[in-house]
Amino acid sequence: MAVNSPFVIVGAGLAGAKAAEALRERGFDGPLVLVGDEHERPYERPPLSKEYLQGASPREDVYVHSRDWYEDNGVELRLGVPVTSLDPGGHAVTLADGSSLPFAKLLLATGSSPRRLPVPGENLDGVHYLRRLADSDRLKETFRTASRIVVIGGGWIGLETTAAARSADVQVTLVEAAELPLLGVLGREAAEVFAGLHTEHGVDLRCGTHVTEITGEDGHVSGVRLRGGERIEADAVIVGVGITPDTGLAVQAGLDVEDGIRVDAALRSSHPDIWAAGDVACALHPLLGRHIRVEHWANALHQPATAARSMLGEDVSYGRLPYFFTDQYDLGMEYTGHTGPGGYDQVVFRGSTARREFIAFWLRERRVLAGMNVNVWEVTDPIRTLVTSGLPVEVAKLADVGVPLTEVFAEG
Repeated sequence: MAVNSPFVIVGAGLAGAKAAEALRERGFDGPLVLVGDEHERPYERPPLSKEYLQGASPREDVYVHSRDWYEDNGVELRLGVPVTSLDPGGHAVTLADGSSLPFAKLLLATGSSPRRLPVPGENLDGVHYLRRLADSDRLKETFRTASRIVVIGGGWIGLETTAAARSADVQVTLVEAAELPLLGVLGREAAEVFAGLHTEHGVDLRCGTHVTEITGEDGHVSGVRLRGGERIEADAVIVGVGITPDTGLAVQAGLDVEDGIRVDAALRSSHPDIWAAGDVACALHPLLGRHIRVEHWANALHQPATAARSMLGEDVSYGRLPYFFTDQYDLGMEYTGHTGPGGYDQVVFRGSTARREFIAFWLRERRVLAGMNVNVWEVTDPIRTLVTSGLPVEVAKLADVGVPLTEVFAEG
């Protein structure tokens, strides 16, 4: 390792930019390099499927910092130059232009990439994936010119892009392999709310089936073929079937990788001078007591501060509960906590699912694991308190809108 080697951050997205900001705020005044494979300076991704995609916010609003911030804070931006290899022993990374960059300490904030759909026709013109700013720009143009779109995948990205397309008066057919969109994430009762929302807004929901082929004419999308042979015409196709963490550098370098780069509660990897944050990090969560990887904006926003402090030698751990949000038509939602399929034994609703004004709670043994508030606001803090307390609740009180959330704990 060279004398006065810089701290290097690989991945110039939200997590990378917030890590650079945190390092400077914590007093690190050494050389700091932020490397990204895109030519755009760091930006946030949620607007790409929400307000920016719908034309409700200007392009400048997506960026994490102003153009001058990096120079003003002594952060060297190397954009449009992917890192091609990582040498932990030599404390250096190699860039696509052939240059080598030494590091004293390294943060991997490489994020994730859309999972590809392995069917015939996947490479036709008019097949879209949404991950980058340029992808959102292409979709905005598509919404101006297309009359019929097929969205493949009923997850958050699929539903948000569907809502944006319908808001642009484009006909949408949504194809989802499960019985309902978001079924594996939310369970049946909550998933039915989102299915009903989109049906009411004119979306043709095709659940319990999948696309076997994307058809085309003269190299451009003309439709999709479903299992069973039915063909649906389309001017464009949007694929949203999940993302995969970008662990290639970590795997090549021999770091521990399991559903992302495996890191401890301080976000340090199996190498003492390498950390990871954001989508790519599978971190030990001190409250949950297990490693989790969270593919949402809040982690990319908040984890970097913990990583930066850890890189500077502070004794820290990242214990924030996972949080994410969505906006679709007139529905706004926030979700706080963490539970997977089969991780809970009861779902309790407080409010009206018919009016789409409610809170849903996922419980195990009467303890709240997660809460989702739909068109009900300023309840994130009490939901977080219910989850972090680990205390049992009285289900009847939890379901009663007349009982404050601070008074639902079981007595005794």
